[in-house]
Amino acid sequence: MSKRVLVVEDQEDNRRIVRDLLTTAGFEILEAVTGEEGVLAAEANRPDLILMDLDLPVLNGYEAARRIKANPALAKIPIIAVTSYALSGDEEKAMAAGCDAYVAKPFSPRLLLAKIQSYLP
Repeated sequence: MSKRVLVVEDQEDNRRIVRDLLTTAGFEILEAVTGEEGVLAAEANRPDLILMDLDLPVLNGYEAARRIKANPALAKIPIIAVTSYALSGDEEKAMAAGCDAYVAKPFSPRLLLAKIQSYLP
């Protein structure tokens, strides 16, 4: 059975890049456009891993990650922040919100895939 990855990203171009990368690697993809949709999708689908943009409409990625990690049924799902926020302190802020890893955009597809696979043996 393939692993399910929830991609929470508001930009269609970025979702397409990640979708193409992960489907080619054999993952099942779920998608959400806002942080609120991401939290609801995580609750409904229990993905194996979440890729979370931090700059999202309605509910930003930091708060979405906090809400997911606060839910005991979802707390163990790894969340990888994939974001253009790359200033000093942004990675620490993402980790403090509950993200397990951080990847800055633009990212190397090979490195992103390796990071994902490190959480999904």
